[in-house]
Amino acid sequence: MSNGRRSLALPDFPWDLLAPYAVTARAHADGVVDLSVGTPVDAVPAVVQAALAATTDTPGYPATHGTTQVRESAAGWLLRRHGVPVDPMNVLPILGAKEFVAWLPSLLGLGAGDVVGLPALAYPTYAVGAQLAGATPVVVQSTESAGPMSLLWVNSPANPHGQVLGVDHLRRLVAWARDRGTILVSDECYLEFGWSAEVPLSILHPTVCGDSQTGLIAVHSMSKRSNLAGYRAGFITGDASLVAELLEVRRHAGMIVPAPIQAGMVAALDDDAHVDEQRARYLARRSLLWPAFEAAGFRVEHSDGGLYLWVTRDEDCWATVRWLADLGVLVAPGSFYGEAGRRHVRVALTATDERVVAAARRLSPV
Repeated sequence: MSNGRRSLALPDFPWDLLAPYAVTARAHADGVVDLSVGTPVDAVPAVVQAALAATTDTPGYPATHGTTQVRESAAGWLLRRHGVPVDPMNVLPILGAKEFVAWLPSLLGLGAGDVVGLPALAYPTYAVGAQLAGATPVVVQSTESAGPMSLLWVNSPANPHGQVLGVDHLRRLVAWARDRGTILVSDECYLEFGWSAEVPLSILHPTVCGDSQTGLIAVHSMSKRSNLAGYRAGFITGDASLVAELLEVRRHAGMIVPAPIQAGMVAALDDDAHVDEQRARYLARRSLLWPAFEAAGFRVEHSDGGLYLWVTRDEDCWATVRWLADLGVLVAPGSFYGEAGRRHVRVALTATDERVVAAARRLSPV
C-alpha cells in the first residue's frame, strides 16, 4: 500500500562513482594529483580569518537578510569589480551556492507541471533542484526551439567546460525569458575568472539587461574567489520582488548565514588584493596543465573561463579517467555534467603548485 509519499528518484551521487579510480590514483608511487572535485586548496585569506576570529562572541540570532554591512559590501563589490549596480536591500546572503541551487525551485513554489531548463553541459544540482521540487528538468539545446518553462539556468563562465557567453547571447536570453515570463537565474560563481578576450559579464550588467533587473536572479559564491568553500558563504541579488519572496520563505525556514561567516564575507568582498593573487595562481596552473595535456594527445576545448580545463582525446570519458588514474591523476568524467560530456573529462586547477607540476611531468611524453 502506498503511504502517499512522492519518490524523489534522485540519481546516484556522482562522486561515489569515481571512488574506484581514486583508489588507483592514490596508489601511484609519487602520490595522487587530485584534479577532480575542484575544492580550493589555497589558504583562506588572512583578512577573512581575522574577521571570523573577531566575531566569535555572537550569541544572538542573526537576521536572515544579513547585516547591512554584508549587503553593502556585496553591492560594492559588484559595482567596483563588475560594473553591476544593485540596491543593497536586494542582496540576500545564502548558505553556500549549492544549497541555494538545490532548493531554489522549491523556495519559489515550483512543482508538478513546472519545467526547469538547464544547459546541455551543466552542474548536476540544477537538475536535482528541479527533482526535489517535483518539477521537470529539461536540457535546453536552443531557446529557439524550447517550450514553456518556469525557470531557466544560465552559467557563465560555465562549469564544467569554461565557456564564456558574450553580451549578445546574454541579451537574447534575457529578452527570451522576459517575453515568456520565465525566471532567468544566472550562476556566476566563476565571474572573477575569465581568461580569454571575452570578459565574463553578469546577467545584471546594464549592457545585458538594460535598466531593469526584472525576472533575473544572479547567484554568487565566495568559495572560488576567496577559498571559502569551508565557510559555506554566498549571496544572491537581482529582481527586488523575487529576492523579497525568497527572503520571506527563508525566514520561515530558518535559512540563516551565521554571523561570523557574514563578517568573513564582508572582509572578503571589501578586499580585492587576495582575489588578484588567487587569479594569478590559477592562471599559472592553467598555463602548465594546458600544454601538458596537449603534449599527451588531448584536445582542450572552450576553457575560456572558470577553474577547469575541458579536455578530450575522442574516447569514452571513463576510459580517459582510467588512463589518467594509472598515472596517479584523478579527473572528473564529463558524463557527470550531461550526455554531451560523454567524451570529455574536466580537469580542475585546484591543486597545489607542487601537485600541478607533478601532473604536468607525468603527462609529458618520455
